[in-house]
Amino acid sequence: VQLQASGGGLVQAGGSSRLSCVASGRTFSVDSTGWFRQAPGKEREFVAAISRSGSTSYADSVKGRFTISRDSTKNTVYLQMNSLKPEDTAVYYCAGSLVHIIYQQPERYRYWGQGTLVTVSS
Repeated sequence: VQLQASGGGLVQAGGSSRLSCVASGRTFSVDSTGWFRQAPGKEREFVAAISRSGSTSYADSVKGRFTISRDSTKNTVYLQMNSLKPEDTAVYYCAGSLVHIIYQQPERYRYWGQGTLVTVSS
């Protein structure tokens, strides 16, 4: 399974951006897809995830501002980010898990995309 993340860029605080994660290969093996982010000097942290059945989970820091969704026909998972804050600045990674249970730990995810940088200016 290969994951390709895109959509990052420079956004002003309070603005919006949408990230996309396109899966290719043995996509039927991926039961859950998550978004993680890593800011400079910090550990990678969970942002949101969605299972094949549509269940979702969000980090408290993004709840109410970010929305994860999927289009199975396009093998694509989206992360809609609204009301962005400077502290949302990070490299965002999408990741695929082989289980339908949504985990927040990065080590539960088998496949990783290359990351896309989101910079939120104040």
